[in-house]
Parts: sequence; C-alpha cells; structure tokens
Amino acid sequence: MSRRSKLAAVTAALTGVWLLLHGSMGLGAVVLGASLSLIAALITRRLNLPQGRLRRPLVAVELAFVVLSDIVRSNLAVASIILGIRSKERTSRFLRIPLDMQAPYGLAALACIITATPGTIWVAYDSVRNSVLLHILDLVDEQVWLDTIKGRYERRLREIFE
Repeated sequence: MSRRSKLAAVTAALTGVWLLLHGSMGLGAVVLGASLSLIAALITRRLNLPQGRLRRPLVAVELAFVVLSDIVRSNLAVASIILGIRSKERTSRFLRIPLDMQAPYGLAALACIITATPGTIWVAYDSVRNSVLLHILDLVDEQVWLDTIKGRYERRLREIFE
C-alpha cells in the first residue's frame, strides 16, 4: 500500500469514527471531521511508527467474539460482586504473567483487551522480563488467569501480528 493510500485510509477511518461519535452527518460535521482527521493522519505519519501487518484476519474476527463474550461474562461477575449476590469472599491481587509475544501492536491489543474486561487492569509491562503485571478484582485461581491470557488472547494475537 502506498503512502498516499495509507494516508487516505487513515483519514477515512478517523473521519468515520468522528461522525459516529458526533452523531451527525451534517456538512459542518463532515468538513470538520475530515479536516481534523487529515491533520491527525499527517501528524501520525511523521511519528515513524513500527510497521504492523494483520496476518490472519479470520483469527482477528474469532478473537473479537472471544473478547466480547469474556467482557459480557466479566460484567456479570463484577455486577454480582457489587450487588452482593456472590456471598463468598473475593481475593483482589496482583498477578505477573510472562509473555511470549513481542509484537508492539499485539501488546497494545492485549492491553486494550485486558483493560476493557471488567475486573482486570493492565498495571505495568516489564520489557526486560517480557511480562505484564495485572490487577485482578476476584482472583480465585492463578492458573485459570494464566491460561486465559496466554491461551485465549496471546496465542491468537501472536497468530495475528507475528
């Protein structure tokens, strides 16, 4: 893809997001959104970001469904904790998870997934040990979390980005 077509694609995507967030397709919203999107695309082009490539788009779609189901399940679990439905004590702790993935966009996607899932927060990334520190609201079994992060998310992200 040429630089010009990348610029056009980024501008179009940002304009689309602007219009969705703005909630209007009026001429003023389109002109302002397109102008700001073009400026943002030109600025980010100069940042010299690392190249990334979506290698397996079908795996990305599969991952989106996995993440969506996990977010719904986590919302229900957190709601039951907040509403006092679950009577057992919860154990809120930090957990360090070693990662095999090194792709910057894969790590960024993993951070977004973890942060978007209620009850979990991406606290820190250690690039020396290639591990992530998470805070988990209700940590019952560490192995379940290791299997979830590595098996459900990291494995798919590696297929997509590495």
